[in-house]
Amino acid sequence: MATHGNRRATIFARVASGTATLEPDPAREQGWTVCVDGVPQSYVDLGDPTFLAFGYVRRVATVLRLGAPAAVPLTVLHLGGGGLTLPRWISTTRPGSVQTVVEHDPLLLAVVARTLPLPEAVRVEVGDARAFVDAAAAGSYDAIVTDVFQGAAMPASVAGVGFAAAAARLLRPGGVLAMNLTDLPPLSYSRIQAATLRAAFGDVALIAPPGLVRGRKAGNVVLAAGVVSGDLPVSRLAAAVARDPEPARVWHGADLTEFLGGAKARLDGYA
Repeated sequence: MATHGNRRATIFARVASGTATLEPDPAREQGWTVCVDGVPQSYVDLGDPTFLAFGYVRRVATVLRLGAPAAVPLTVLHLGGGGLTLPRWISTTRPGSVQTVVEHDPLLLAVVARTLPLPEAVRVEVGDARAFVDAAAAGSYDAIVTDVFQGAAMPASVAGVGFAAAAARLLRPGGVLAMNLTDLPPLSYSRIQAATLRAAFGDVALIAPPGLVRGRKAGNVVLAAGVVSGDLPVSRLAAAVARDPEPARVWHGADLTEFLGGAKARLDGYA
């Protein structure tokens, strides 16, 4: 029997954050784009979970890939679910990984799970990202992926130094955090977020397409952070993202300090 993922009609559903659509990709037999209010959130290929259509997702995947030897199972916390693109990728590339996804929109989770069956090894919880992080045990995870939005913005609860410190507490030695955010040139918001992570992590890198810095359109920036200075394999990271079909640049160390231009960490806005 064919899975729901083989149906080729666009699926519409009301979710807590607006109207979700799951749109079939005519170029890939089992490819789907998950949108909320017309904005693409995720791309999932049920036939090939290693296919990552969005540049920022590939950058997050690169951070995770370089954070541990190939094929070694990881314990990963995903804050924000969407179509669960990265959990599917990790389940395929690192069998045996233990993954938890925290998503605040139960209706979005339901339509995704109904149409795009979830990997069996992925545990999904409906809840608030910050509340989950505050309650979790220290040293529980090898990696944390933060992809939390309210509309087009990151909520204050996961944008301040309090969240950064709480997330750092959850990581094991050698663990990494990868944070996706959206910004406009000249990346003032990203500079503040990088400074915020620096207040809690020993090693921080900012990854963005060079054109985003000097252009006029919004785009995605990925921040990578390690608990101990030297956790991030920066030279390999820079080489990998530069070879991507959508090349990006890595700012790190003194280069990042100069790029931040005196930006200050954001005080915790969570109450």
